[in-house]
Amino acid sequence: MPSIKVRNAIDAKTPEAPSSRANGKQFQLSDRPRDCFNAPAMPLNVLIIPDKFKGTLTARRAAEAIADGWSQARPDDSLELLPMSDGGDGFGEILGEILGAETRTVETIDAAHRPCAAKWWWIAKDKLAIVESANVIGLAMLPPGKHHPFDLDTYGLGAVLQDVARAGAKRCVVGIGGSATNDGGTGMARALGWKFSNADKRENLDVESWTGLPRLNLILPPEAGVLQLPLIEVAVDVQNPLTGPAGCTNVYGPQKGIQPSEIARANKAIEQLANVAAEFGRPADQPGDGAAGGLGFGLRCFAGGTLRPGFDLFARQVGLDARLAQCDLVITGEGAIDRSTLMGKGVGELANQCRDAGLPCIGLAGILDAPPPELTRRFALCAGIVDEIATSEEALAKPAESLVRLADSAARRWSASDKRLAPASGAA
Repeated sequence: MPSIKVRNAIDAKTPEAPSSRANGKQFQLSDRPRDCFNAPAMPLNVLIIPDKFKGTLTARRAAEAIADGWSQARPDDSLELLPMSDGGDGFGEILGEILGAETRTVETIDAAHRPCAAKWWWIAKDKLAIVESANVIGLAMLPPGKHHPFDLDTYGLGAVLQDVARAGAKRCVVGIGGSATNDGGTGMARALGWKFSNADKRENLDVESWTGLPRLNLILPPEAGVLQLPLIEVAVDVQNPLTGPAGCTNVYGPQKGIQPSEIARANKAIEQLANVAAEFGRPADQPGDGAAGGLGFGLRCFAGGTLRPGFDLFARQVGLDARLAQCDLVITGEGAIDRSTLMGKGVGELANQCRDAGLPCIGLAGILDAPPPELTRRFALCAGIVDEIATSEEALAKPAESLVRLADSAARRWSASDKRLAPASGAA
């Protein structure tokens, strides 16, 4: 295999953006000089920035597989690997690695109240903490089908936030995708000292089950002297409200194991939480409140958090604008490029940003499941493993090998057509 000129994102610098693409020109076939169609392929600076291929490849492993395949067809290109996460599984690991954070561990409990050691990441010079809720209350941490969502909550995340506060953090970034819970963040709030009570009895509801929330009519803040939390920014990868047809229970509850016959019961609990919180001046009125089973709402209302689109937060932390300004081509991807990709998820947002900057972007996926016109508006080239490279069974059995082959194929297709999109540094 040829030597690969790879630049790891951990070591990559972010110098000033070159002026060649400052006007945001969109490259078109007709923009290129006619004689360039007979020119040899030009070496490119390529930024490889995939999200995870859920259930098969981490974002890091996906980036490596794409680099392996691409370099087989285009060994002269310079590659920078920048695994991406917009707030779900892998968020903390990816950001922590890129930013050179120290890994810390705290003893807590998972969503089913089983003891676990949860990692979080610490950058001492900036007093910045990074927390990934999927490391604490993630669905992937639980054995399939063993625990019902009515018996799960976010309590364990509260212990992690307390550990962050004790470390002296001034700012904390929390990725909340991939959760197993649907408790509106009340478990986490209880761990931080909040009380959810029935005014008639002045007692806590059952801390083991958020389904007692229909009896709620009083929310009490933590007592004086409780540990103060840092400024919290919450990375959300969806914009769902807390309640209603597009709320957390109706949209994501079934994915977590809530049965159709149980939806009404779960909705009643979350709706009562929203009603009482509004009476106490904490309305559930922001997009993203329904993220992670309402954890977006819980962190905002009970931990002072600010909700941010996960991709925007990631992009700011890693200096994405400067990285894009240095490259000629972007390659991204995830397990399925579908309609949800184009509705705010990281891969789609990256493609939009590249399009607006006149920078070609290639999308690689396990499965392509979006209307072709929607894809061509965002991606210069899109390709999927299934049907093009392997069957779904073969792709699941050998995901890395399949992605290597897909990247190699995409590189060869690009080489056959890249005369229409010469490197940005040569753009007029």
